[in-house]
Amino acid sequence: MATLLLLPLLLLLPLLLLKLRLWPQLRWLAADLAFAVRALRCKRALRARALASATADPEGPEAGCSLASRLAQLARQRAAHTFLIHGARRFSYAEADRESNRAARAFLRARGWDGGPGGGAGATGEGERAAQGARDAAAGSGAAPAAWEGDGAAEAGEAAVPLAPGATVALLLPACPEFLWLWFGLAKAGLRAAFVPTALRRGPLLHCLRSCGARALVLAPEFLESLEPDLLALRAMGLCLWAAGPTTHPAGIGDLLAEASAEVDGPVPGYLSAPQSIMDTCLYIFTSGTTGATVVLKSKFSAGQFWEDCQQHGVTVFQYIGELCRYLVNQPPNKAERGHKVRLAVGSGLRPDTWERFMRRFGPLQVLETYGLTEGNVATFNYTGRPGAVGRASWLYKHVFPFSLIRYDVTTGEPIRDTRGHCVATPPGEPGLLVAPVSQQSPFLGYAGGPELALGKLLKDVFRPGDVFFNTGDLLVCDDQGFLRFHDRTGDTFRWKGENVATTEVAGTLEALDFLQEVNVYGVTVPGHEGRAGMAALVLRPPHSLDLMQLYAHVSENLPPYARPRFLRLQESLATTETFKQQKVRMAKEGFDPSVLSDPLYILDPAGGAYLPLTPARYNALLAGDLRI
Repeated sequence: MATLLLLPLLLLLPLLLLKLRLWPQLRWLAADLAFAVRALRCKRALRARALASATADPEGPEAGCSLASRLAQLARQRAAHTFLIHGARRFSYAEADRESNRAARAFLRARGWDGGPGGGAGATGEGERAAQGARDAAAGSGAAPAAWEGDGAAEAGEAAVPLAPGATVALLLPACPEFLWLWFGLAKAGLRAAFVPTALRRGPLLHCLRSCGARALVLAPEFLESLEPDLLALRAMGLCLWAAGPTTHPAGIGDLLAEASAEVDGPVPGYLSAPQSIMDTCLYIFTSGTTGATVVLKSKFSAGQFWEDCQQHGVTVFQYIGELCRYLVNQPPNKAERGHKVRLAVGSGLRPDTWERFMRRFGPLQVLETYGLTEGNVATFNYTGRPGAVGRASWLYKHVFPFSLIRYDVTTGEPIRDTRGHCVATPPGEPGLLVAPVSQQSPFLGYAGGPELALGKLLKDVFRPGDVFFNTGDLLVCDDQGFLRFHDRTGDTFRWKGENVATTEVAGTLEALDFLQEVNVYGVTVPGHEGRAGMAALVLRPPHSLDLMQLYAHVSENLPPYARPRFLRLQESLATTETFKQQKVRMAKEGFDPSVLSDPLYILDPAGGAYLPLTPARYNALLAGDLRI
């Protein structure tokens, strides 16, 4: 009887909540609660694993909660399970562990560590004698160790200056198994890895290496020819130079893989890689390799072969950036796209229109869209699968992972504050700047380089005096149901081809040309393309004229492909604000339509290697997808 009396009340409850405007939020309560529970379980499991690693034998390979210790655990638990597939090559977890042990010992030798296979200083044995014989054989075949440049540079026959514990080693390598062995080897040796984009050369490459404080550089042999003009500057920086593979190396560049193959493959002590604090870059990282899955790695992405690869290897999960999914939906249909076993796609930057086309064509599968920054202290997850959303702003999620959206003035580039000097939270439907409180639980670790680089990313007195928030530099919108959607990127950075482009860096490169007096670089939206394409407004230095051939040669030499401006706009003078700041927002809104703008416009032709006048015909061809940029 009581049940019958309660039934009408239960049926009326949704109507009551709807009238109180609570239903749009509460209808997702079950999903919010389930995700929060999973997140807390994961956090608790990680804490338990960290405690277990802390009590492990420091001489053993599983000591310390790090990437190195996790690989050692999986090599013990799933020794024969396939860890990596790369073309026709397959590697088990045990093989991956052994290869990274060899790499670690090669790096430890550069550190001057003489622990030997047993971990004790000066330890000897049959394995070490065999390794010494292999090293002698490698030396006899001409594989010389890397010479240290600067800081007591090694001459012929002189011992190299050892790497200090915790030193940074930069990796300039393509996607290949050796990249992973060297990365894991660095973690095991207690050294930091800096991943350098393979397209960087000249000034951007040197800037990147200086910023991360690299003491050594490992590069792919196939990059040596294009890096030849940089070798003198690299040596002047005092870098230890290695090549990852056999080739005819210039003097002073050793074959790191040959050195590693000459080492024994026994485990190295875990205390070498154990993180000392949360700032340590050897900390545990969640990747497919650390969860016990099989990773399929390709040296280069191919949209035409993607689904065939998924079908061939039985792929069930893949990671994307938004641009990748657009490439896939633009491919002609093939049989493999319907016969795959993919159940989950995880990534960032998937636009709503591409999302819907992707699901209709390649589903049924689940899309887990996320938002986050490498240096940020906040991340969101669209665990409900709502198309176009990057996450949820439920009170439950924000209680565990706090963040806020605040009002932002796109003209001044600053948050809007009230009469008390505090920031103002945005209501549903209004774009706001995403910020997150900085605390011991969610710290902001800063950037490689000087501490001044981090100052612009911190906001103070946001909601109360003395508080500090991390400024993501991104505008998001929260709707009345609590779903977050990406709106735009602020500041002097935009994203193109899956890469961040710094407008100041591109402008500085262009300003080095003697015929340019002023440069304003910004990103413009191109229909049918993810992110923003680079555009540069140029003012000529009298009495010079615009030299498009020299300009193209200059940007090709000094900027990676994704950072080269796709459009040029020639102006008499640059528009500025009242405080003499360049007008980037207005220029971006004006776009690049030659029928609207009277200024001379040019478009990059990557295939032809030139900048061409942007005519109405070329503009229409770009919008129709017939002209590639």
